[in-house]
Amino acid sequence: MFPKTLSRPALPFFLLAGALLAGALPAADLSRYRKFELGADLSAVAKQAGADLSEAKVIHRRPVLIQEMDWRPQPLGSSQTEPAKAVVFSFYEGRLFRIAVEYDRYETEGLTAGDFVDAISAVYGPATRPVSPANVAPGNYGDPEEILAQWQDSQYRFDLIRSSYGPAFRLVGVMKSLEAPAQAASVEARRLDDQEAPQRDAARTANEEEAARARLEKARLANKPKFRP
Repeated sequence: MFPKTLSRPALPFFLLAGALLAGALPAADLSRYRKFELGADLSAVAKQAGADLSEAKVIHRRPVLIQEMDWRPQPLGSSQTEPAKAVVFSFYEGRLFRIAVEYDRYETEGLTAGDFVDAISAVYGPATRPVSPANVAPGNYGDPEEILAQWQDSQYRFDLIRSSYGPAFRLVGVMKSLEAPAQAASVEARRLDDQEAPQRDAARTANEEEAARARLEKARLANKPKFRP
């Protein structure tokens, strides 16, 4: 069972969760995180986030276009806090298929896993234990990560993930119909990159050598008329 004892810092987190999430979304609507809807197109998400389309980063172009856009939520008022430090939106062919929320360590300091589960369950309904194995790929620092709880239906899933680094918590929501194709596309993109790496390296070396020759020739033409033995 998840621990139920709430630490003192948990209270503002629950108030904020209620103001930003429960008050804005229907209960157990797993298609959304705050005002952002999984499956929405890139332009709609950028507009809601107050971002420019040019801020979307291309992660892979082949075999399909995979993009990401960062968003840093701001507190709604001077008296409120914002537990979400950063949000990454991932797009498959222009459609939002993944939302990864990184929580601020200081704004959530002292919260237990149970505190997170309770707050998120107030929005998405009762949590379930993940099917074993519950571990996910290592984080950015190579630290192990564990799925603590899940909320899902036939189309969408949210995972609460804890990293041993910190420790830190993340909430990751996915659109199931696009999750597997996006993962497969990323694997294929890396395979293609590795396959073409020698050719790219050779082309880059040739370009660098040609640029060096051109630079020397330019210097030669400038210095030859002035040279006196």
